[in-house]
Amino acid sequence: MIKLQIQGYKETIKIENLVFDYNGTLALGGKISEKTIGGLKLLNDAGFKITVLTADTFGTVTKECEGLPVEVKIFNKGNAEESKREIIERQGAEKTAAIGNGRNDLAMIKNAIIGIVVIGMEGAYAGLLQAADIAVPSIDSAIELFLNPKRIEATLRR
Repeated sequence: MIKLQIQGYKETIKIENLVFDYNGTLALGGKISEKTIGGLKLLNDAGFKITVLTADTFGTVTKECEGLPVEVKIFNKGNAEESKREIIERQGAEKTAAIGNGRNDLAMIKNAIIGIVVIGMEGAYAGLLQAADIAVPSIDSAIELFLNPKRIEATLRR
């Protein structure tokens, strides 16, 4: 968990939950890199509850996330955007950050207290750039923001 005091925001923000899209965000081609695995473990050590959301396009999420400190939620491809938004709301949007790259991540990015778009090797849906609070070049950059929260404060202050 982190507490953020961002100049221009009325209240202190407490982030307890991190929700990651899987394909194109956390994983590339259905695989999670060793560096990203290490980052997820550090986030867990820092006290975050981590949830991974996916339609499991490549059928690899269960194997790739085995032994990691994450909760995986697999859902139907047809209702991905709505399913992701509902998960953000159930976890408490006011204490949840969302990280994604695809069009079906739009509602979760908009509803989370902080939304981050990852513009990685798979690219990112252009509409997310206007909806997100922060854009980063890689998943590892997104993870590092939460391990170094002053970076978030510096990026979002007025």
